[in-house]
Amino acid sequence: MLSLEKQLNEKIKNIFQTLSFDGQYAFVKPSDRPDLSDFQCNGALALAKTLKKNPRDIGTQIADCLKNDPDIEAVSVDGPGFINIKLKNSFIASNMDNMASDPRLGCSKTQNPKTIVMDFGGPNVAKALHVGHLRSAVIGESIRRIIDFMGDKVISDVHFGDWGTPMGMILSEIILQDGDLSKIKTYDIEAISSFYKKANIRCKEDEKAAETARLVTAELQNGKKEYVEAWKHLRAVSVEAVKENYDDLQAHFDLWLGESDAHETCGKIVELAKQKGISEIDDGATIIRLPQTNKPMPPVILVKSDGGFGYQLTDIATIKMRVDDLKADEIIYVVDKRQSLHFEQVFQVAQMLQIAPNVVLKHIGFGTVNGADGKPFKTRDGGVMNLCDLIEMSKDKVRSSMPKPNEVEGYGKDEIEKLVEQVAMAAIKFQDLKNTTSSGYVFDLEDFAKFDGKTGPYIQYAIARINSILRKAKEGKLLQGKILISENDERTLALKIAGFENAVWRAVNEKEPSIIADYAYSLAQIFSSFYNTCPIMTGQNDEIKASRLTLAALTRDILTKALYLLGIEAPEKMLKAN
Repeated sequence: MLSLEKQLNEKIKNIFQTLSFDGQYAFVKPSDRPDLSDFQCNGALALAKTLKKNPRDIGTQIADCLKNDPDIEAVSVDGPGFINIKLKNSFIASNMDNMASDPRLGCSKTQNPKTIVMDFGGPNVAKALHVGHLRSAVIGESIRRIIDFMGDKVISDVHFGDWGTPMGMILSEIILQDGDLSKIKTYDIEAISSFYKKANIRCKEDEKAAETARLVTAELQNGKKEYVEAWKHLRAVSVEAVKENYDDLQAHFDLWLGESDAHETCGKIVELAKQKGISEIDDGATIIRLPQTNKPMPPVILVKSDGGFGYQLTDIATIKMRVDDLKADEIIYVVDKRQSLHFEQVFQVAQMLQIAPNVVLKHIGFGTVNGADGKPFKTRDGGVMNLCDLIEMSKDKVRSSMPKPNEVEGYGKDEIEKLVEQVAMAAIKFQDLKNTTSSGYVFDLEDFAKFDGKTGPYIQYAIARINSILRKAKEGKLLQGKILISENDERTLALKIAGFENAVWRAVNEKEPSIIADYAYSLAQIFSSFYNTCPIMTGQNDEIKASRLTLAALTRDILTKALYLLGIEAPEKMLKAN
């Protein structure tokens, strides 16, 4: 089905053809003045420049044709040719009926599906996920769901950090403390993390220890059997621990590949760069110098002087694998914006090597999660907060506002804990996603766990409220029916509902989940106004009751889908402590 906006665009396009006007300007947008009109067309202004005519005269020509359309209530031309369009209630209502019966809620799918590889998560071996990993997982998962919903094939890859210098640091630290690696298979994630923390401190303070770690890394990457066997255990234990964190966040990954999987291809990239004559040896290292623009571009190190592969080489090799093996049309990286220079370098080398022809390479850089002081969020002792601790803090906050187990019929301990988890994750994720991706935000439990204001729990509560209305209607044997629009608040709600597809397509095109978050919050607010002024259960007659029930159910379904696209669950009921 075509949305209201698309149907209007078709009408405008036909009029432009009739008048022999350039069709590229034949489109409408939601009105800047909703008190005056529903949509506006600004094409007359653009046409005036090409036709060398008065824009108001052109606008009047278009408006005169629109006035004959049976779906249009009123048309006016303002200012220098702005065409204001008000739709008939019957036309809006008919579109609402179509949306209510459409499993996709009026959302079309892309006509030319692409294969899009998404790289997000980026955990490292032996390191617990911390608050810095939150945004990558939450933003990445939401973008993945939005793209998938609109019809492209998405392949998500966690891109595990399992092959760089940290591996050499852990192995050398274990050898230093144990004498060898014979005990390594007895170590769990806590023990491995402890070794890494000690190694990190030691290598910062002792250049000799750092050099040993680099040499061990190079020997691991060159296939030393003892190190490879130990590495396999470190990786397996770390992956299992990280999977638990991502399960809590409901972040889905199709692939659990790591830097190590690109090792063989790294060698091919080094050889390819040599064949193309774009690499050189500099102080024992193999590098590629990049063209200098208005800002300094450091060279890319392919092979370090100790023989180990450079950090950027792994990403370059991974691009080649994703193009060759996964047939990627587009590769999206959801990574902290502080890594922007790294990706500029990597993308430029990929272009120079011609390993991703006609493939879109995009870095979506996000801001940091900050404390009240505006600096990256820390624990009370100044350390980086683990993600699992942050999630538990949120659950504790939500749990304090919930009834105790069995205080509400049907809600024992398990049911209450499930609800606590759903609301806590909604609070965390919505707080993150309501902000534009590139900006940072302040993590404030008091603010975003509220049931009012622009929060995830507020939208969950709006859905639960509609569920309650629909349950009561069912008990009273009231049925949903054909939508009728007569009141202003019915009209306002319907027009907002009609904009769902537009919001989702904007979110796809801009790779910006905050557009969905804004839409959902606005829709929940508008429904609240509608509910206060347009009684559902006590409407004037059965037709009005049935119509408003359908509008309510459609609002519920769209809010639920919007939350799904943000990676948030919608509970059937919401409970509060007395």
